Amino acid sequence: MRMSIKQLRAFLAVAHTLNFAHASERLNMSQPALSLAIKGLEESLGGALLLRTTRKVTLTQEGETLLTMGRQLLADWENTEEAMRQRFTLQRGKISIAAMPSFAANVLPPVLKTFRDSYAGVNVTVHDVINEQVIEMVSEGRVEMGIAFEPDYSGHLHFTPLGMDRFIAIVPPTSRLAGRERIAWKDLLTLDFITLQRPSAVRLMLEEQLVQSGHALEVALESHQLVTIGRLVANGLGGSAVPALCRTQMTELGATCIELDGPVIQRRIGILRSSHHKLSTASEMLVDALKKAYCA
Repeated sequence: MRMSIKQLRAFLAVAHTLNFAHASERLNMSQPALSLAIKGLEESLGGALLLRTTRKVTLTQEGETLLTMGRQLLADWENTEEAMRQRFTLQRGKISIAAMPSFAANVLPPVLKTFRDSYAGVNVTVHDVINEQVIEMVSEGRVEMGIAFEPDYSGHLHFTPLGMDRFIAIVPPTSRLAGRERIAWKDLLTLDFITLQRPSAVRLMLEEQLVQSGHALEVALESHQLVTIGRLVANGLGGSAVPALCRTQMTELGATCIELDGPVIQRRIGILRSSHHKLSTASEMLVDALKKAYCA
């Protein structure tokens, strides 16, 4: 039999008071039960820890050693208990999340503000990376969860959909197209087209869908960042198509946003996590917050 935490608490109480009666009161335990706990501890460790006479209780040399080590062990145990309790009650915790830039810059900030208002002790690390890297980081276990377009093949990843995101057109405010409420791809492609560099999922998705509808995507300018594309468009260098969840960001950058069809290009967006691991309590609460915010 191994030493138990109950036995250790019993020994430390007796070692501190050197009195079984006082120790039993302190532990709210009967003296026979306390004596039994000490006896069981000594048997599990292989020798005497206390010398007990009718007049006094003293520690053996081994008992003195256990007193020093046991105090630290009990402190570590209690600290561990409290740390875990705080994590389950979201007083403390840590979340690591990877999100594609369009989501990280537009949807995530207000959700995290609401989440942190309720759970200020939970630290959140956000990795703002392209869609392919989100999938890679979740697959490799470098983050607990990710937000990305639904992958064609999820493998060992679990995908929780948040909703559909369709592409909209962005054009310069001075463009002849700027006053329209809706345009077709053939109209947008009359402008110099600006888009993300390969291997961006956005770029590949647009090329694939346009080829199927009989349109060739000729790219005039390309960048790694959506914010750069927005600024290029706003400064009159051409037009582009971006996820609709970027609408506010693109407007703030000075581009004009227009509904886009012929064809409508859209894809499900959602939360990725490993199928082999359960999310932490803190991450589950953040997932709930994301569902409420995105699906509202």
